[in-house]
Amino acid sequence: MIHALDGLRTLTTGAIWFRLILAAICGSIIGLERSSKNRPAGFRTHVLVCIGAAAASMTGHYLYLEMGLPTDVTRIAAQIITGLSFLGAGTILVTKNNKVRGLTTAAGLWTTGIIGISVGSGFYEGGVICTGLVFAAEMVLGKLLVYMKRDSIISMELMFHRKDALDQMMRTCKDSNLAIKRLQVKHEDNEENRYYASLRLHVPWNTHMDELEGQIRKIDGIESVRWAEVKE
Repeated sequence: MIHALDGLRTLTTGAIWFRLILAAICGSIIGLERSSKNRPAGFRTHVLVCIGAAAASMTGHYLYLEMGLPTDVTRIAAQIITGLSFLGAGTILVTKNNKVRGLTTAAGLWTTGIIGISVGSGFYEGGVICTGLVFAAEMVLGKLLVYMKRDSIISMELMFHRKDALDQMMRTCKDSNLAIKRLQVKHEDNEENRYYASLRLHVPWNTHMDELEGQIRKIDGIESVRWAEVKE
């Protein structure tokens, strides 16, 4: 514990200002990172949550220590955590591809409220350290995961002799969440009646291309499949 802050651990006017301003700073640090990524809960939401949690925490201490009321100072904090769970649920979305988005924002919003409770109760060190760790988790770990789980661009060449084979192949790609960025089809009007297709696909990081290639080769009418990753 930092003993220089001992004078701010009691509910004086100066301590109240210090706790609310510190809560606003902690909330803004986390909120700025969320706003930079255009998340549903951004800068203002995180600041308000952190300030509100700090104020509620101080209210519980005030009622017990200053007013002498027989109340449980932890009850308000417990209700804050419960309420933040409902607030965070509003940031969670399920996309049309059944992917869940917003979980990180919801967890960060919930943690911001707990940081506010820490600061409001005078546990400044815990609030500040937690803020730094949350910011590092969202910034540094986020970039690391993006690097490790990087999507790729694939160039694919197909040869087929049935028109509906290409439709089935595109449906297979769609089912695997691949996005077709470019498609060119050529037809050789001869006895073999072959079609050639050149595609450029955006491939999610978790796609197993060997398995996808096997599914495409099983399509009736597909004669050959070749693909290679495009370096950009």
